Amino acid sequence: QVQLVESGGGLVQAGGSLRLSCVASGRTFSGYTMGWFRQAPGKEREFVAGIRWSGDSTVYADSAKGRFTISRDNAKKTVYLQMNSLKPEDTAVYYCAAALSISITRGVDFWGQGTQVTVSS
Repeated sequence: QVQLVESGGGLVQAGGSLRLSCVASGRTFSGYTMGWFRQAPGKEREFVAGIRWSGDSTVYADSAKGRFTISRDNAKKTVYLQMNSLKPEDTAVYYCAAALSISITRGVDFWGQGTQVTVSS
């Protein structure tokens, strides 16, 4: 089992920045592909960004490219999502995710509880 706890969400004006953090506990963290998903009201949960266990391979949704950066610190069992140039359409609950597979979009094994991000116009 892996427990994931997100933090860093909040209210920010359009154009601002936020950094989300996700701390993992339980089984070995470094072996997992980690990622961030989000779910806006009335919409399905969608992939935002993913990072391989080594940290040298990342992937982003088109909506996140150029604005968001995912990173991880295996020693701290933490994955981050730096979000810049935020837009009102980025408003959502952001979920941290962990997967044993190489690609987190193929299936998530563990979810965090989510953290709310609200971007005002």
